[in-house]
Amino acid sequence: QVQLVESGGGLVQAGGSLRLSCAASSSIFSTMGWFRQARGKQRELIAQITSRGVTNYADSVKGRFTISRDNAKNAVYLQMNSLKPEDTGVYYCNGVMTMVPWGQGTSVTVAS
Repeated sequence: QVQLVESGGGLVQAGGSLRLSCAASSSIFSTMGWFRQARGKQRELIAQITSRGVTNYADSVKGRFTISRDNAKNAVYLQMNSLKPEDTGVYYCNGVMTMVPWGQGTSVTVAS
């Protein structure tokens, strides 16, 4: 079964940037996504990318975040710019149509 490992999170000031990485143990799914879970809230899909590179974003991150993938490396990335305190949370990657057990996620804290 595919295992997912997220990395790249950390503490950043508002307006800063981070780049998250997701490494899969084997071939990733046709549509991959980044999910965010803020404290006390449900996990939400914020960005997704198809195998052909078609992307879609939640309104809350549109224009600031960019999702990309490297199929040869079984990897998905999330470039996050102009970060806001409301972007704080734990970020996970997973398939969108087909999911596997969640990884441990990577924590992002945006200080105001």
